[in-house]
Amino acid sequence: MFEAKDGENSVEDIIARYKDDVQKLVPYLTWLKEHTQKQVAESYSNSELSHSMPFPVYDSTLLSFVKEAQQTGMMNRNYTYVFTRNHLNTWKDELMFIDDAEITDMDDLAGILSKYILEGQVRGTVWAEGVYTGVLFQVVDKMRELLHYWGSI
Repeated sequence: MFEAKDGENSVEDIIARYKDDVQKLVPYLTWLKEHTQKQVAESYSNSELSHSMPFPVYDSTLLSFVKEAQQTGMMNRNYTYVFTRNHLNTWKDELMFIDDAEITDMDDLAGILSKYILEGQVRGTVWAEGVYTGVLFQVVDKMRELLHYWGSI
């Protein structure tokens, strides 16, 4: 078990850094859980145009979740280091890591969230994959659970 101490990366510091941001995402937990193993994006293409490229059209709640996550302080553009350091190669690895995470892993949990939010801005399927596999639900729920356990929310 992690001992609380004063200073950077103490339990108090971690709680202070994450409490407000996680609370902003908690309202989406029910929706994320309900949509695990479901498609939340449809492909749209204009068949009348011969050179039209299909693009995803997302559920409005997913777009709201992504926008809220983007506005938190949790987005880490160096999230790839989290994946390398923890040997996370598949979404199943991510789920196992999330399941075993402790309060001291909050930065790494934020890195997993960052991967889905930031990559989804350039790769159309990533947001939907995060919902479908349950990774987005699990990571936010685990963060909420850890903060609750340590007396924050």
